[in-house]
This record gives sequence, C-alpha cells and structure tokens, in this order.
Amino acid sequence: MARSVVARQRFSRLFALGDRKSPISWSPGLVIAPEDKELAISIAPLTYSRDGTSLPAKIQMSTRGNLCLPFDSIEEWYANEGLILPPSLSESNSGEFGTGDQILPVSWQSLHHDISLLEETIEPSVIILTDAPQLAQRPGMLVDAIYTLRTRFPTSLLWAVGIGGPDNCALLAWMGVDLFDLARSRYASSLGVLLTENGPRPVEDSLDEDCSMTSQVAAWKTALAATRSAIRDGSLRELAERQSMSSPRSVERLRRHDAKMGSLSGEESGLTRIKGQEFPLRCHSYTSRNDALITDWQKRIAESHTPPVHQTEILLLLPCSAKKPYRLSASHRRFRNSITSNRVHQVMVTAPLGLVPRELEDIWPAGNYDIPVTGEWDLDELTTIRYMVNKYAIRNGYSRIINHSGIHIEVEGIDIIDTRQGESAGNSESLSRLEKEVGRAAQEYKLSSPKENIHRLNKLRALSLFQHGTDEWLAGCKIEGRPPIFTIKKDKTQLARWNPRLGRFSFSKACLPLLQESGKFPIVNLVDNFDWKGDLFSTNIKSKKGEIRVGDEVLVYQDDTLIGSARADAAGWEWPEGPGRLAKAQHRL
Repeated sequence: MARSVVARQRFSRLFALGDRKSPISWSPGLVIAPEDKELAISIAPLTYSRDGTSLPAKIQMSTRGNLCLPFDSIEEWYANEGLILPPSLSESNSGEFGTGDQILPVSWQSLHHDISLLEETIEPSVIILTDAPQLAQRPGMLVDAIYTLRTRFPTSLLWAVGIGGPDNCALLAWMGVDLFDLARSRYASSLGVLLTENGPRPVEDSLDEDCSMTSQVAAWKTALAATRSAIRDGSLRELAERQSMSSPRSVERLRRHDAKMGSLSGEESGLTRIKGQEFPLRCHSYTSRNDALITDWQKRIAESHTPPVHQTEILLLLPCSAKKPYRLSASHRRFRNSITSNRVHQVMVTAPLGLVPRELEDIWPAGNYDIPVTGEWDLDELTTIRYMVNKYAIRNGYSRIINHSGIHIEVEGIDIIDTRQGESAGNSESLSRLEKEVGRAAQEYKLSSPKENIHRLNKLRALSLFQHGTDEWLAGCKIEGRPPIFTIKKDKTQLARWNPRLGRFSFSKACLPLLQESGKFPIVNLVDNFDWKGDLFSTNIKSKKGEIRVGDEVLVYQDDTLIGSARADAAGWEWPEGPGRLAKAQHRL
C-alpha cells in the first residue's frame, strides 16, 4: 500500500494513502467490518473480515480504493491468525503463529517465540495486534507490545484490534497505533451508551441525542479529525493527555509509556533535538512533567552540561519569566542591569524543566515551553529543582551560589547567598543586593570580564557541546554580527550562523569536514552507485551510525567518503527503513 508521511510526532505519523499527488485516504483511520455501515474512504481506508469456523482463523482485508501501485484496482489480502494463547502463557509456544504477506497478525506469544519476525525482508502493509484486548488488561503489556511492533516495523500501519475509541485514539496514536475499528462503538450502542471523546456516557434526551451507530461514527470523525490535526501541528501530546483523563486505564497507559520512553535513549524514544520557536510546548498538566522530553532535559542538564569556560566560579540562580526567551522579558532586562560581570553563570529556575542555563535559553524546548503560572511551587517542582541544583553545582565545582530565585537552596560545601530575602525578584532592594553580591564575588575571586566577543564564543561553545556533543569545530573561530544573530568565521571563512529563532547552528558547506573530524555527528551511508540529487529516503540509504534525533545535522557518506549533509525529519528508530522523507538535503560537497 502506498503511503506518504505528511507529518510526524514521536511515534505517530499522519499518512497520506494512495497516490501521493492525490491521496484518497489517510491514517490514523478506521478499519470497518461487514456489519458496519458504509463510511467515506477518507476516514476508513480498509475493510476486514474474520472466518473463525476453523482453526487457525482466516483473516481477509481489502482496500476500499486504489491505494496500491499502480493505483488501478482494489487489493485483497489474506492471512492466518495463528493459535493465540493467553498473554499469561507467554513462556509457552503453540508453534502456530500468524502468517501473511501484506497483512501480518501478531500476538504477545508470537512476539516472544516467532523468530521469523526478525527477518529483515518482512515488510507488511498492516500489522494486526490480535490480542490487544487481553494485553490492555495486563499492566504494561500493551505499551511494550505497541513499542516493539512500532519500532520493528516502522513502515507498516499498526492496528490494535478492539481497543480503540474516540476517547483514546489520540493516546494510542501517540503510542504508535495507526488503525482502529468500531468494536467498542458497536458495544456501546448495544448498551444504549454514546462513546465520545470524553468516554462513554448516557445519551442526553433533552437534546434528542441517540446512541445509534450514526452518532457513534460522528464521534469518531470528530476524534480522528482532532488527532490528525494535532499530529500536523505538533500538539498530539497535549491532546493525548486530555484524552487519558477519560479512564484510569488510559492514565495508566500514558504513565507506563512515559516511564518506558524515559528509560530509553533519545532516538529510541523519538525525541526532537532542534525545533524553531514557532512550535510551542504546552505543559499544562501534572502529567506533562513525565514526558520523556522533559525528563531527558533534566537529566542532561544535571548530569552532563558544562557552563562556558569563563563562568565556572559563580552560579547565579534567577527566576524564569512567562516570556520566552527570558532575555526579552522586562524582568530579565532589570536583572541584566544589576549583573555587572559576565563571569557569573546565569541559570534560570523553572518548571517543568528545572534549570535552564542562559546559553541554552533559545533552544528546544527551553525557548518553547508554556506553563500555567500561579506564583507558587509544589513539592514535586521544588524537589526536582533542588536535586538538579545540587547535582549541577557540585559536578561543575562552583565556589559560590548567588540565589536570586526565591527558592531555598542548600548545597553542601558551597557558600550560598540569598539576595531576595523574602522579597520579590524585581524589588529595588533585591536588585540592589543582587548587584552588590555580583560585584563582591567578582572582586573576591578576581573575576575580570573577558571581551564581549570571547564571552559570546564561549557561550556558543557550551551550547554546541550540549546540542551536538562537541565544540571542537569552534576552536579558533571569531564571532561577528549583532545579537542575537551571529556569524561564525574561521580564517575569514564562514562556518555557521547562529539564529535563535531557529534554535540551531546553520552550518556551511565549509564546516562539514570539521564536523566530520569531531566524530560526534550521526552518519548515514548511501547505497553504492546512487546519484544523490534529492532528499534522503529509505530507498537510497544503506545504513546509519550514531544517535539521530529529529532536527539533527546528519553527515552523508558514500563509499566511505563524506559527500554532504542533511537535516533529520525522522528519529533514529525509523532509520534506515522508515517511510517518507527521512532527512532534508542541505549541502553536497
């Protein structure tokens, strides 16, 4: 089945199905059964039937339009379901697994015992998780099964049979499910209940509601439209969080999914490294704090980030601001007037990220997050901030902490001075104490301020080290331009530009050999004898090396020779077999 990726977010993809020039359907979408009413192909691209009169059961699936090359006929696919044992018997092997070509039934048992699933040549159009209802009743099993199938078969559409509804389709799509069915809606209709985006509820007679399948399908259309739109604009996480509140099971699934993603590397969990400032990250609920994007930031700041080399003596803790980046806010302009030395390292205290060093305030997600502001901290936020400050300050060996954040901080072995003393951060007396303590620290530790161009270069080196794992390419460089946009040159040759609106370094062609020498940038190898002219797709990629997050600069090789660069559209779990464009070409040498 022909499918083009219209948009991606983590494990969800918005697929255009059929001819990419004029697609006739999309996923996430529905698979309809013989007993279902006719639906528009735009919402339901596939039909299926199951014959259980003999074992193993037979499954038939058909396209409802010309979705397969050469787009001139309806396609029918067949599969054997296999013998499905209860998930509790995962150690048992029935020896009878699901088989099929374009559709492949998979169960919890076959995930544990069917070695044919490891064959790289298997690439079905649809993966059917046949025992999804049973896995949904067992803690963690559904999350594990969906993640395993999603990452093993990145090109396939994943159908978790019998568990989808308007109340959880965004959550399941966030986890990686592409296809749903009307089984729960049919059941709700038989009980006189309407299954909505907020869960099942009785019909409201005063508004002439009914629980017919027409009304059930209308709820599905609304939910699928919201899900597809959220994938397009990058807000699926927020929609999934809202939907999860419809049932305890959904809350549990999101929490378990978050916990699993938090235990994986950035590319395995589908994280984005670089995004522009036009993509907001809305952290409006307690659940948002568990997102792997948030916990990954906290871990990297606390355990690996190092300050600019001239700012290693004095740590200055400042409050955040509603406006991003912070430097544009009125409060931080006042702070800047009181900070008389550029040798102090400014770090903002915030929720849910914990800490945001000044040199990182423009990058994703620090320059993009939005939270409700009450002026009060809860215990979880305070615990996170205090842990991060302790870890960060001790690891980097600061001699003194000037605390203008308003949060009580204690770090063993480090002198801490509270410049707020119970007053607001912008209070004139608070600002006066801040200015006094910065000046006193600079004098006591003999901190002479470096020239502004050196200050800027050191900040960019710390940023590059955090974002790319190396700052070697910046050695010997000079910074030109007016803030906040800088041009980076070496021996009069432009290597890159820093643009905070993009939140990234825009590398020039001349910089690629330096990036190659660092050994820190991900690498993809093109297939032999391929004449590279366009973007990167699975058809022209032979292999990849290194962790790839969305937005990363990827070095392109062919025959062990560097030939250019590209920017990743897809996370590493989709490489090199994933559907659609995996990276946009940037430079060719």
